[in-house]
Amino acid sequence: MRLDKFLKVSRLIKRRTLAKEACDRGQVTVNGRVARAGTVIKPGDMVTIDLGGRWLKVEIVAVSENVPARQAAGLYRIVEEKIIREPEVY
Repeated sequence: MRLDKFLKVSRLIKRRTLAKEACDRGQVTVNGRVARAGTVIKPGDMVTIDLGGRWLKVEIVAVSENVPARQAAGLYRIVEEKIIREPEVY
């Protein structure tokens, strides 16, 4: 399955176009390499997503074309997550 489609189906990124744009900007890596939207992923791959204020590293557990929203989180396992916030300026 294409990376951009997986990100949308798994609900890691809300829309496929946003997933493609994140890939185009180099914010997504697969197994340590910057990935394009068309990169084919499979179970066992490690995907890192840098969305500015949130950094997420997941392991792909399963790949499926369509899953209900309740089961979407079962497609991946979170390995590491960081919430990065800007310091508040007064």
